[in-house]
Amino acid sequence: MEFSFLRGLLFVSLTAWTFGDDGQMTFVSELSSKPAQKLSKYGWYGSVRLQRFHIPEETAIARWLFTVTKGHNFHCGQRNVTIHIRWGAPPVINPTGSRFPNHTLWSPCLSLILPVTSHSSTTFNLSNPAPGDWYVAAHLPEHDGRIEQKGFPSCSYFFQPQLSVRRAVDTPTLQQGTFLQQTAASDRPARLKLYVPEFASSLSVSVADCSSGEGSDSGNCSLVLKLGSSSLHRGPLTVNCSGIGCSAALSNPPWDTWLRVVVESSQDNRTVTFSIVSNYTVGCKPKSVGLKADDDINKLRGNSSYSNSTSVGNSSVVTDTVAFSNQSASTPLPASACVWSIPVLYEEVDVLSLRFTAVNGPNVSVTHTHPTLLTYPLHTQATGGTLNLQLTLNTTNVTLGNSSNVVACLSPWAPVLQLNHSQPCRTALFGGYGARVNASVPKAVVRLPFPQSTTWYLTLQLTCNSSDCGNTSLVSVVPEVFLSACVEDCGTYGECRLLRSYSYLYAACVCKAGWNGWGCTDDSTAQSYRRQLTAALLLTLSNLAFLPAIVVAVMRFYITEASVYLFTMFFSTFYHACDQPGIAVMCIMDYDTLQYCDFLGSVCSIWVTILCMARIRDTFKYTVFLLGALLIAMSMQLDRKGLWNLLGPVLCALLFMVTAWVYRGVRRRQCYPPSWKRWVFYLIPGILCALIGVCLYIFAETEENYYYTHSLWHILVAICVVFLLPPEEKNREAWGLSRGWSWSWRPRVCGYTLCQSSKDELYAVT
Repeated sequence: MEFSFLRGLLFVSLTAWTFGDDGQMTFVSELSSKPAQKLSKYGWYGSVRLQRFHIPEETAIARWLFTVTKGHNFHCGQRNVTIHIRWGAPPVINPTGSRFPNHTLWSPCLSLILPVTSHSSTTFNLSNPAPGDWYVAAHLPEHDGRIEQKGFPSCSYFFQPQLSVRRAVDTPTLQQGTFLQQTAASDRPARLKLYVPEFASSLSVSVADCSSGEGSDSGNCSLVLKLGSSSLHRGPLTVNCSGIGCSAALSNPPWDTWLRVVVESSQDNRTVTFSIVSNYTVGCKPKSVGLKADDDINKLRGNSSYSNSTSVGNSSVVTDTVAFSNQSASTPLPASACVWSIPVLYEEVDVLSLRFTAVNGPNVSVTHTHPTLLTYPLHTQATGGTLNLQLTLNTTNVTLGNSSNVVACLSPWAPVLQLNHSQPCRTALFGGYGARVNASVPKAVVRLPFPQSTTWYLTLQLTCNSSDCGNTSLVSVVPEVFLSACVEDCGTYGECRLLRSYSYLYAACVCKAGWNGWGCTDDSTAQSYRRQLTAALLLTLSNLAFLPAIVVAVMRFYITEASVYLFTMFFSTFYHACDQPGIAVMCIMDYDTLQYCDFLGSVCSIWVTILCMARIRDTFKYTVFLLGALLIAMSMQLDRKGLWNLLGPVLCALLFMVTAWVYRGVRRRQCYPPSWKRWVFYLIPGILCALIGVCLYIFAETEENYYYTHSLWHILVAICVVFLLPPEEKNREAWGLSRGWSWSWRPRVCGYTLCQSSKDELYAVT
């Protein structure tokens, strides 16, 4: 369930009336909660607990409540829980301070640190938050490298975020060029909204006829005018008003969206009456393609007659662009067509994999007279990947001068339609990401991990140092824009993994062999090839320590046990050969199969060894062998790393062994096994090897020493098997032969074979 205490979104009609001269405004409260999740120490982005909240339009106040609770009662000391908040996409974080891949750009998010001893909570308030999806991520400090075995008690902390918003339901709307009378006080600001259409180049909001109605100071506004919402990374545009009016202007405002307008009084206990009006300018529109879409459909179908069947009356943006690219650059465009708008094909390839292709081909024409515009819409489910831009200059037909550049600006919400040396790549409320190509640098790359969910715009234009670009006034570039799950698939020393937070999917890199970073490109702590090869050889060749155990088991005619040891040695060797983090890897079959067989063989080896020490009857012993192996196989399928998958078989086998030994001791009236040499030279050394190996496995293994501590665990387990295997039983036949591997001749009398009288001595111990 997505919500824990509140099943779904609670909509509570808690009204708070704000009275003014022009009426009243109603606020409602909406509450949402997420279930508590166990926090992990940060090792990679998969260690982060990610939650997504939705803030509706016209929200005045958003308040988060973050609660962290310790899961156990024993003392764990104080831990710092780090909380990251970002609007529009998951937060891009770097707690370890590692290097990002080349050409990777990212914006920092808001981070909070919450100290926790047993129980702690904090609130975070945000006025006038941007509407849409907000993401909250939390984690413990960086992982110390210690390998914790599953099932053992450890310090655990649970994180639960909750959100409460107050939303206005009757916000007045500012119409284009229409004055609206409003009032504002210090505790009751005026809240309005206005719609910004597509292709708006500028927006202005003006306050006039300001009056407080209090004596000689009545003409002093003392108002604060705010345009836009708070997105943490960038706040709204704020203008302090004085006199009887003021205005705020936005260049390149966000397109096709509702913009918030808030007017506050800066003086206490004073109500100000004023008039407010908004105006926007549509400065540049592409040429209309009309209503007929046959040409675009034919282009999508790959119709070869497309270039011959296009008529002048059915011209489209695609045909206009192609036609213009074949004409002289001096051919003027209509006044209304001051930008080339190139249609883009949106193609879903796979999960978190999108490809954007210009409909008229990979080459896009760029000129210095006006910009070329391409549009890339990104939905919410696409924000969990990486947006990639690769811009390549086509130098086949045209040679670009040394003073000329093709400037590109990738911006969200609105494009930057004036690109020159002085114009930065940013809009009024949001920043952009710039790139440029020229004759010396013909290729540029921009990577944006976790891009925001909005429409992205790519603007291209040719710029020169002089006003005239000379003979080179039209060039061709190849813009490749696509969404991938991870940056370059995490490289050689990383693996791109798909993560899920309820219905939301996102991807991150898990690095290996000491490599770090968002794309596993930081080699500051990377393992050398010699280190990787040493680790692989130790972890694989240490399994050959089972060879003495196999030989001893065969010599003592424990053939079933020897088969289990051989199975364990084989799959443990090749599992660790496949489990290596670097490039010294060899997998003979699927990794999951090798891991399952290794875990199954390890537990079965302990199971059959302890049962063999019990010296029970063969029929009963092999029945328990098989039944236990089946139950172990089932439990491994359920949870192969669970603690009880190992403790359960060990405790059951020890119960069988102790019961059998006590029964013989009581029956014979002496300690079993009776020989002190058996205890001193075999049982006690074997038990010590087993205990040392278990302590190493549980308490001493870290990511740094894993390759030699785990190799030592292999050797100690194999040695303890040699010590603990009981001696061979008397008068027991194996493979159909008696002891000594000799044939026995028995005389036949009158067609009958004389039988040799022998007495089976069960539970015999030498």
